[in-house]
Amino acid sequence: MIKDLVKNNKEYVINLRREFHCNPEVSFEEYETSKRVKEELDKIGIEYVSAGGTGVVATIKGNKPGKTIALRADMDALTVKELNDIDFKSNNEGIMHACGHDGHTAMLLGAAKVLNELKDEINGTVKLFFQPAEEIAEGAHAMIKDGAMENVDSIFGIHLWSDIETGKVSVEEGQRMAAADWFKINVKGKGGHGSAPQQCVDAVVVSSAIIMNLQTIVSREIHPNESLVLSVGLLNAGSRFNVIAENGYMEGTARSFNPQLRKNLPNMMERIIKSTAEAYRAEASLEFKFVTAPVINDPKCSKIAEKSVEKVLGKDGVTKFEKITGGEDMSHFMELAPGVLAFVGCRNEKKGACHPHHNGYFDIDEDALEIGTNLYVQYAIDFLNI
Repeated sequence: MIKDLVKNNKEYVINLRREFHCNPEVSFEEYETSKRVKEELDKIGIEYVSAGGTGVVATIKGNKPGKTIALRADMDALTVKELNDIDFKSNNEGIMHACGHDGHTAMLLGAAKVLNELKDEINGTVKLFFQPAEEIAEGAHAMIKDGAMENVDSIFGIHLWSDIETGKVSVEEGQRMAAADWFKINVKGKGGHGSAPQQCVDAVVVSSAIIMNLQTIVSREIHPNESLVLSVGLLNAGSRFNVIAENGYMEGTARSFNPQLRKNLPNMMERIIKSTAEAYRAEASLEFKFVTAPVINDPKCSKIAEKSVEKVLGKDGVTKFEKITGGEDMSHFMELAPGVLAFVGCRNEKKGACHPHHNGYFDIDEDALEIGTNLYVQYAIDFLNI
């Protein structure tokens, strides 16, 4: 029955996805997207409230008492120039849905239609989270602050994933996506003439040494079975070719899965940063910001989700997919209630849906939309029936 209802709304979901793709909006500026979501919810007859600025929380109350499940989709786009030559190409120059959030929003609206038709059979309550600002890792916090997670017993989200073939879904338990944190380092040396380095403390040399020495945390301080990435993506130092730099400035990202390692990492980095600077007669400071926690799928919820995938696609639809060092602020919801982030495959090389996320040629196999819509509905029903 669920499959039939989803199939009846297949074109509805595809058309919405294309509409959202044409009109991408960046984080916390999803005004038209939010408006369209509310318009569709009004047509369906589902109550909703605003949350987290441009976010929306809709509620479907079943006719039978029970638990509360939240289904989440993110809505924001990226500052990426679209390179695809398609009928529904982005109308907003330099902004593109290059990560599949247009599909997520469309699938959740499709699921809303189906769940609303099934509400007489629902044991409990389904909340629908249309979340802003995932790409800057602030939207989930904003929605939580506005009460979105009150009384929620479990949270389920989907990410369309271009490294997985259409027709396959990964929902395994444990670590799935990394904590994605941010740091900056300031170096204070002593500037001077490029011909007289003995009179100076070269911030370029100090900054370079710090970057290299930080990698010894990965290679020599943590267990080889642990995963950690420390990447400095920005380095500024110096003003011209014959002036020794007085100051250096760096920004970077830290990616980890182990919560305890994540907690300890700033102290480990600060020790190396300050001692390296001191060895070169310089000073240095670290600012570390915890941004998103790791996404860790709950074992019980993952087992429910696996059964849901089997109902949608059969046993062959369940696949294993290695954890990734990308970040997702879905993790903040999952810190407050057990849940699952499902990777729904959308790769199809014959259709040109084979480019990486955040790439100007990114696209999805739209057959994945029916699968994702079905999975949203099936997991909600399965969780509430336990």
